[in-house]
Amino acid sequence: MAEAVIVATARSPIGRAVKGSLRGMRADDMAAAMIRAALAKVPALDPHTIDDIMLGCAQPAGEAGYGMARVVAVMLGLDDVPGTVSQRYCASSVQTSRMAMHAIRAGEAHVLISAGAESVSRFEHGKSDGMPETKNPIFTPAMRVTEARAVRHETEWADPRDAGRLPDVYIAMGQTAENVAALKNVSRARQDEFAARSQQNVQQAIACGFFALDVTPLELPDGTVVSTDDGPRPNVTAQSLAGLKPVFRPNGTVTAGNCCPLNDGAAALVIMSDTRAAELGVTPLARIVATGVSAISPEIMGMGPVEASRRALANAGMSAADIDLWEINEAFAAQVLPSIDELKIDPARVNVHGGAIALGHPFGQTGARMTTTLINGLKFRDAQVGVVTMCAAGGQGMAMVVERLS
Repeated sequence: MAEAVIVATARSPIGRAVKGSLRGMRADDMAAAMIRAALAKVPALDPHTIDDIMLGCAQPAGEAGYGMARVVAVMLGLDDVPGTVSQRYCASSVQTSRMAMHAIRAGEAHVLISAGAESVSRFEHGKSDGMPETKNPIFTPAMRVTEARAVRHETEWADPRDAGRLPDVYIAMGQTAENVAALKNVSRARQDEFAARSQQNVQQAIACGFFALDVTPLELPDGTVVSTDDGPRPNVTAQSLAGLKPVFRPNGTVTAGNCCPLNDGAAALVIMSDTRAAELGVTPLARIVATGVSAISPEIMGMGPVEASRRALANAGMSAADIDLWEINEAFAAQVLPSIDELKIDPARVNVHGGAIALGHPFGQTGARMTTTLINGLKFRDAQVGVVTMCAAGGQGMAMVVERLS
C-alpha cells in the first residue's frame, strides 16, 4: 500500500478580517497563489498530472462558492485538473488531507493538492447560507442556547435521546466556549494566561526567524506584498488581558483577548504517493501517519480535539507520549486548556510557536496552515512526530498524525 507524503507546503500571511491587510483579496485568488507557490517548490512535477485539487472552505458561499477548487484549477491554467470543495468548518483543510491520504492508499491517485482558504472579510454582507444575517455568521449570538443549558451534566449532553433537547446544532461558538469553561471549571485567569502565552510564543518565533520560513508572501492586486501576519501583538501579558470585558455573556470568561479573531488567508499542501515521489526524485517533508474524526454534543463543541486525537493516535498505533509537538487550534483558550488536560499532554509541547489566538483562524485555511507550521516546527526543532487537531462547528473534532521525513 502506498503511503501519502507531503512534499511541499505554502501558507499565506493571516490578515484580520474587514480591516486587515488581506481584506481586498478573494478567497480563490489567495488559494491559487498558495497552490502556485507550493507547486513551485516541486519543479519535477508536471502540474497537469495532478489527480485532484481538494480545497477546504468553511463558508463556500457567494464569491467563494461556484466550486472554488475547480475555479482555482482553471485560474492556474490547469483545465485538465478536477477540483472539489470540502466543508467541515474549522477542520475543512484537514479533511482534504485525509481525503488525499485515502485516495493514495486506495491506489486511485498519486498526486493531490490539499488546500484551504477563507475570506471572512468578503462574506456576503456578513451573511452565509443557512445562517441568520449578522456581522459574523460563525460567532453569532446564541440562537436557541441558554445559560441554563451551560450547567447541564455532561452525560445528559451526550445523550441525543434527551426529550428536552433542542436542535441547536450550530449554536454560537462563543457560547460553546462558555459552556466548556463552566463544565470544566476553566477560570478566566487561566484562559488569560494561556492567551498571553500564545502571543509571547509568537513573538519568540518571530525573533528567531521561524515565521520567515513558515509564511509565504502574498502579492495583493495593487502590487503590495504582505509577508507577515496581522494578528501578533507584542507586550501582551495576562495582566493586560485581565482588563477586557466578556464578549458572549455578561458574567462570562471569554473575551476578545483569549479567543481567536476573525481572519482571511489560504494555504496549500502538495501530497504524493511515496512511490511517485521516488519516481520523480522528490524528497518528502513528512508522512501522513493516520487521522481521526469524532463528534460530541454541539453545546460543548470545543472538546472535539480529545476523542479525535485519541482515534488518530489509536489508528497510528501511538500514544500521546509519542508526540513531540502538538498543534491544537486555539479557537478559545477555554476549550484548548481542558483538551490538553484530558489528553494528558505536556503543555510545553503544545503550540510552541503560538496559535490562533495570536496568529488568527481563517476557518478553511487553518488545517493546512497548522500542518505547514507543524512540519516546519518539527524540522526547526529537530523533532519527529506531531499532531494537528481542532474542534469544528456542530460538535466535531478532527486530528492528524504527521511524521517528519526530512
